[in-house]
Amino acid sequence: MHAPTTSSELRLHNLTRLLRAVHAGGGELTRSQLTRDLGLARGTATVLMGELVSAGMVREQPPAERPRGRPTQLVGPHPHGPVALAVDLREDSWSISAAELGGASRLLECRHLTAGLASEVLAALSEALRGRVADLAGRVVGVGVAVPAAVRDGRMIDAIHLGWHDVDLISLLRLDGGPAVMIGNDAGLAALAEARRGGLRGVDFGLHLHVSLGVGGALVVGGRPLAGAHGVAGEFGHLPLAGDPHAACPCGSAGCWDLDVGANALVGKRDVPVHRRLHHAGELITRAAAGDAGSVRAVERVATALGRGIGSLVNAHDPRTVTLSGLGAQIYEVAAPVVIAGCEERLMAFRRGDPGLIAASRLGVAAPRVGTAEMVFDAFLTTEGVAAWRDRVTAEGG
Repeated sequence: MHAPTTSSELRLHNLTRLLRAVHAGGGELTRSQLTRDLGLARGTATVLMGELVSAGMVREQPPAERPRGRPTQLVGPHPHGPVALAVDLREDSWSISAAELGGASRLLECRHLTAGLASEVLAALSEALRGRVADLAGRVVGVGVAVPAAVRDGRMIDAIHLGWHDVDLISLLRLDGGPAVMIGNDAGLAALAEARRGGLRGVDFGLHLHVSLGVGGALVVGGRPLAGAHGVAGEFGHLPLAGDPHAACPCGSAGCWDLDVGANALVGKRDVPVHRRLHHAGELITRAAAGDAGSVRAVERVATALGRGIGSLVNAHDPRTVTLSGLGAQIYEVAAPVVIAGCEERLMAFRRGDPGLIAASRLGVAAPRVGTAEMVFDAFLTTEGVAAWRDRVTAEGG
């Protein structure tokens, strides 16, 4: 975006800055705080806020507890304002959530999957999305889809466990004429969520790991996950960080960490279909938390491998903290001492003894859909996106 050179461009630039700050603040900042944080004159902030309210993007409400001094208003999402649709496509299900400015979201729909062709699964998802877009009557500013696959140039390159390869998801969803569709790797989007709404917010250099059937994630630097030269960084599950270095992995490599961490490792060699493994693994962790001896052994085996891999990654990347989402958070909550012991076993001696190095994400299994909504709002909260919404509302009002 070029620097604003006219008064109208400057006004739109400041509107966008203000709206981004409202979103980043989670609807918990007052007009006074936003004015101060953005370095705006009070009169300018009043005019800009009035324009955003008139455009149906935000609304102001008194806080639950009134502070002393000058009255002020909390600034949050308008009840008929912009919405991001976030799809979390997993090996066993897909879900659709609607997120407002500020990050609050609600689950709209969830369907469980059995084995199926990409075209069949995505046709059903497309139909559901078209219905949700229609229900929200012009409020949807974009659709984001988190997928358990490497993603490049808008295509699913390799969804190993689904058996889908080089899938043009955006075309198969067939939302032509509707809101733009974006796609991202689920673990990378979980890292984005952790940077914006979780334990890596404000952390200068962190590592996030999302555990599902396997494990992936991203380095987060200055609040941004690193995507790599081709957009496919963070495939940590396909490094030889634990276990048998010669064991074959479905990805085509050998000795992958994925073979020892995640739902596949928890379930083991039992005859459990792909679309049941996450559920089965979750039940096993629940039984371990209740003290079932066999389940405890299974979880501790995976927890040790998880910790060892974390230790190796910490040696390589030197993050300030490591956060875990998905099954990783659940495993850590049940077997934190085992994860920590495995990590310390692999750490260089001078790194050992940091009690705050590893933390479970409070976002848990929801991390990919939270990050997906953030991806959509990143695309919308530009001068072009804000201007398009404002101009449409103005035209409809006229």
